[in-house]
Amino acid sequence: MIRYVLDTNVIVAGLRSPSGASAALIDRALKKEFTLLLTVALALEYEAVCSDPAQRIASGLRETEVDVIITALSAVAEPVTPWYLWRPQLHDPADEMVLEVAINGMADGLVTFDRRDFGNVPSRFGIALLSPLEALRRLSP
Repeated sequence: MIRYVLDTNVIVAGLRSPSGASAALIDRALKKEFTLLLTVALALEYEAVCSDPAQRIASGLRETEVDVIITALSAVAEPVTPWYLWRPQLHDPADEMVLEVAINGMADGLVTFDRRDFGNVPSRFGIALLSPLEALRRLSP
């Protein structure tokens, strides 16, 4: 089964645009059509960013609805323990955390909108850097 890490911006986009590729990835994660990799720190980041009042207004979701979605994603995800920290590889510490989940979880892909921020670093670890649409296409038969 394909193993993906979803960057926080993908979760945000999925909550804001229920008909987009990011929302489809969230749906497919909840259906366990791929292995979602997650650390406690990344789950907390999902929760903090998505619960921000500005994000909730943009998504049209109440705080309890955001909590349900993040809890559901956490329940279906494969927990990753970061046994080894690979820092520094990138400029943004938040991106470092996402990269470490991918490395420690032996991800097939890191899904993000911020491809420029990750550069070619994931490929050095055998991890594909994918947009949400590219990630969906890899899931389709």
